[in-house]
Amino acid sequence: MEGGCEGEGGCAGGEDYEAFVALHGPALRASAVPERYWGRLLHKLHREIFDAGEMFGIMQVEEVEEDEEGDEEMQEELKKKPNPGNELCYKVIVTNENGLRANDPNSIYLIDHAWTYRIEHARQQLLQVPGLLHRMANLMGIEFHGEIPDEGSVELVLEEMWKYNQTYQLSQGSAEEKVPVWYIMDEFGSRIQHSDHPSFATAPLFYMPQQIAYTVLWPLRDLETGEEVTRDFAYGEMDQLIRKCVLLPWVPADVLDVSSSTPEPSEEHYQAILEENKEKLPLGISPPIYPKGHIFRKLSEERPHVMLNQFPCENLLTVKDCLASISRRVGGPEGPRWLPRTFNLRTELPQFISYFQQRERRGEDNHWICKPWNLARSLDTHVTNSLHNIIRLRESAPKVVSKYIESPVLFHRDDVGMVKFDIRYIVLLRSVRPLRLYTYDVFWLRFSNRAFALDDLDDYEKHFTVMNYDPNVPLKQVHYDEFIPLFEKQYPEYPWQDVQAEIFKAFAELFQAATSKPAPLGICDYPSSRAVYAIDLMLKWDHCPASNSRKVMQPQILEVNFNPDCERACKYHPNFFNDVFSALFLDETKNSHVTCIV
Repeated sequence: MEGGCEGEGGCAGGEDYEAFVALHGPALRASAVPERYWGRLLHKLHREIFDAGEMFGIMQVEEVEEDEEGDEEMQEELKKKPNPGNELCYKVIVTNENGLRANDPNSIYLIDHAWTYRIEHARQQLLQVPGLLHRMANLMGIEFHGEIPDEGSVELVLEEMWKYNQTYQLSQGSAEEKVPVWYIMDEFGSRIQHSDHPSFATAPLFYMPQQIAYTVLWPLRDLETGEEVTRDFAYGEMDQLIRKCVLLPWVPADVLDVSSSTPEPSEEHYQAILEENKEKLPLGISPPIYPKGHIFRKLSEERPHVMLNQFPCENLLTVKDCLASISRRVGGPEGPRWLPRTFNLRTELPQFISYFQQRERRGEDNHWICKPWNLARSLDTHVTNSLHNIIRLRESAPKVVSKYIESPVLFHRDDVGMVKFDIRYIVLLRSVRPLRLYTYDVFWLRFSNRAFALDDLDDYEKHFTVMNYDPNVPLKQVHYDEFIPLFEKQYPEYPWQDVQAEIFKAFAELFQAATSKPAPLGICDYPSSRAVYAIDLMLKWDHCPASNSRKVMQPQILEVNFNPDCERACKYHPNFFNDVFSALFLDETKNSHVTCIV
């Protein structure tokens, strides 16, 4: 019976098999693992059978690079390799004298993982886990001699590992537990090479009873003795340009012929977002027809006078890829001056690589920050100048990549030195038509704990400012009315009033862009909606458009958060919600700490 436990060894019993399918069947189907293998897979998982060595062998070959006169770019790529010149290469081949048959239920194999980690812990583990650096260096062909880990070898492994990394993430647990896990297969799995016409497929599988992840390997066709085991490193990607981009870590190429321009997406893009969110627009607008009624439509029909604490389609502000898209209404394909240049890695990968390679060719700074579309608190957010790293990060979860601010305005801390800081403003949206936007006069500040420099990119306390979620990390707090005189003392040519005017101008332009088109292309005009947002921003040094000689402090909007945590606001400003609600519901701003922006 297909999917059963017949054959040598059997499995752990019919009931166990049914439980296995109930627990792991969805993941196996999603990975397209044929059901004929499931019974033997359970048997091997249950008994921890790693029998790939009975069927396969690793063959070492030496690839001699031919000299190609005039191909300077290829020569430069070769020089960057850990072992330039004649490179040792490994291949996995079928060694069993009878070959391998795809219809054999036993033709599924477990691959162990040599290293499993989260990115923020990689450096620390390479330095501290005995033998890990030596094993990874050997697996990646990096020369490493001696017992004590050194920073140079660690850096090489951290760069090369993106050619070997695989990823999965847990579907349950806290936000921290759902952050993607990365792993490197053992020497056998890591030696399997790429092919556009693969002979095998692989997929990660988290085996619940043991709480261990393995990689599962199965054939896509029959193989004879001596044939190579290969897999597609861009599995499932049919578009040839995207395949070229995805395979760039292993197959050097340039995409400079692709335009890096990123115009605003089409109307269909926003309609698709609305449909994906399974939302219907409220009455009063001619919405697209969807089968299920959801909250905004239901409330507008049954309880039209109920006030809501959000606007339909406000995800255009609060989800990072949408924020970048609508902002192009202000600044065109390049985006506005107040938003770092941002690319959607799912839909704009070729444009990003072209832009990265153009900057690289011009010798411009190429530090970038990768962020999930819809996570806060800097979770799964990474700073890097490695193109390979960014391309591979795309596989873990939907992400945007934004230009990292390489020249931030810094703040002097007596105990640390010049550090990064960001500013949070509470912004109140009273209505869309007409657009009425307020900001709370008090703002909040967050500081890095280490002096800023464009190095140690995985040093969280140097490059990030969110310190209030880890009790073991120092939290620097400066109240806004203490900050302003300190800031003006450090930057006497830049009065805070002028800086804040530029910040408010950026807020106004953002919300004007977000409300300039009807829903779902813009925030929906719903009379019963009110909303409170937190806008996080930094300041960067830029040149004045009118005069390249004078430097200006240019606000950089980082993200917009819906329904922010206002505990600190209430603690230090007891009238906070009185002021907020007076503006939102009573249209009263007199004698309150609220300023009208639009």
